[in-house]
Amino acid sequence: MATMRKVVPRRLVGLATLRAVSTSSPMGTLPKQVKIVEVGPRDGLQNEKNIVPTAVKIKLIDMLSEAGLPVIEATSFVSPKWVPQVAAGAREVSIFGAASELFTRKNVNCSIDASFQRFDAIMQAARAAAVPVRGYVSCALGCPYEGKISPAKVAEVSKKLYSMGCYEISLGDTIGVGTPGAMKDMLSAVMREVPLAALAVHCHDTYGQALANTLMALQMGVSVVDASVAGLGGCPYAQGASGNLATEDLVYMLEGLGIHTGVNLQKLLEAGDFICQALNRKTGSKVAQATCKL
Repeated sequence: MATMRKVVPRRLVGLATLRAVSTSSPMGTLPKQVKIVEVGPRDGLQNEKNIVPTAVKIKLIDMLSEAGLPVIEATSFVSPKWVPQVAAGAREVSIFGAASELFTRKNVNCSIDASFQRFDAIMQAARAAAVPVRGYVSCALGCPYEGKISPAKVAEVSKKLYSMGCYEISLGDTIGVGTPGAMKDMLSAVMREVPLAALAVHCHDTYGQALANTLMALQMGVSVVDASVAGLGGCPYAQGASGNLATEDLVYMLEGLGIHTGVNLQKLLEAGDFICQALNRKTGSKVAQATCKL
C-alpha cells in the first residue's frame, strides 16, 4: 500500500537541521524542534466503518494545515485489483513494510521478501518522477499474530527500506503494546543500521503507553513523530487496538518540554472537534477532553 501525503512547503524550510540542535534536561537530551507527521486523514479515517465524504476529508486537511502541521498524510492507495488507480499528482508517498512475517501475509498477502519486490517497482516509479518516498515498519514493538518482535528483525527491515531509497523510516507500534523499555531496545538496534536523522516513531495508545514511548524516542534523539488528530485510527488486525497517539496530546507535551513544533494547539483542537462531530464520535485526545470540561 502506498500513501499520498500533503506537504506544506513553508513549514518544511530548515527541517534538515532539526536534529542538529538539542537541549539538555534532567531526562536526557531532547530535540529543540520536532516535526509532527499528521496521519489522521489517512491512518485515522481509513479505520472508520462508514465512508467519510471527500468534502469532509478536504475540510479536515485544510484545518490541519492552517493549524501549522508541516506534513499531512492525505489518503491511501490500495491494490488496483480492488480500487482503480489514477494519476493523483502526489508530491510524496509512503510504502508500508512490517517486521512480522505473519502480519505481512495477512496485510498484503505476501511474504516480507515479496513485499520488497513490490516496493522496488514503486521506488523506481517514484525516483523517475522525483517523488520522495517514506518507509513504514509495522509491528516494530509487537504483532497480533507473532507476539514479541525481535529488535534485530526491525533493524533488518528498516535497513532494507533505507537502502532502497526511503528518506525517512517510521517505526510503528501498530497494536500499541510497547513500553519505554521495549522502545529503547528496538531503537538501539535500528540506530546501528539506519542514521538517527532518518528515523521517526509512530505509536498507538492501546495500553496507554504512546506518550511514554514517544518521550523515550525523543530522549534517544528522534525528532520526527507521527500522530493523529483526536486520536483517530486503530489496527483492523488487532482486536481492541485503540487509536494513534492524539496529535493534541503530543503537542501539549512538547510545549510543556519547551520543544518547538510550529503547531497552534487551539486551531488543532478545533480541527479535532470538527472531525469528531462529522463522525459522531468522541475524541480520543485527553487534552481535548480536559479542555471541553473546562
